[in-house]
Amino acid sequence: MKPLFIATAAFCALSTPVLAESHATGDPEEGEKVFRQCRACHMVVTPEGDEIQKGGKVGPNLYGVAGRTAGTVEDFNYSDSMVAAGEAGLAWDEEHFVPYARNATAFLKEYLDDSSARGKMTFRVRSDEDAANVWAYLVSVGPEPEMDEASSD
Repeated sequence: MKPLFIATAAFCALSTPVLAESHATGDPEEGEKVFRQCRACHMVVTPEGDEIQKGGKVGPNLYGVAGRTAGTVEDFNYSDSMVAAGEAGLAWDEEHFVPYARNATAFLKEYLDDSSARGKMTFRVRSDEDAANVWAYLVSVGPEPEMDEASSD
């Protein structure tokens, strides 16, 4: 009985971050509509180059954002505060994405407990509902979560 318990506990411990990263309470179809505003700065493009959402390059590619450590898209010039947030353990999930999308600088100030923290994103999503919908959309078009926690970075 003990080996079964250990195996079950290990499975739960390893799968919880994966399940949490892909959790979305919003409506992906509504999120796709709201994302039209985000396309001015962001794109959603797979590593193979398939364009899910053609968009700007002012912001990082949002493909696979669920579970990704903040400030880690290669060759993107993040603010020092965003890099610091990632180094402090910020990984994108709905709980963090929604307030960030509403007001990036205010979120970073609170997350880092640093009144001088600044984000580069100036656009603000209008409501928590819209931000949750965008999150649901990004999760719905992103890669399937892997069972290996390290693969989400």
